[in-house]
Amino acid sequence: MNIQNKDSQTTVVTGLLELVAANAAQVRDEIRAALPAATVNLDLDLSALTFLDSSGLGTLISLHKTLRSRNGTVRLLKPAANVLQILELTRLHRVFEIVNG
Repeated sequence: MNIQNKDSQTTVVTGLLELVAANAAQVRDEIRAALPAATVNLDLDLSALTFLDSSGLGTLISLHKTLRSRNGTVRLLKPAANVLQILELTRLHRVFEIVNG
């Protein structure tokens, strides 16, 4: 996983391969620790994500709550079809901004 500050208000996370029970808490904690105080936008590049379980969904929701407390947003970039299907089944596609392409 790679965490970079795109600009003063946006942080981008790339290289997530799986977001599952085995790593969900660690991913959440690493991202939170890397967020500068000025960050209000979090872009999660999900193009490499192959598997997402309920713990991973919990991590996404937790990060969403963190950014909402800053009046910010979490965007999910380029999720694979299977990941997008999970987001739609759980209706989380209504919570997150999803950017394809």
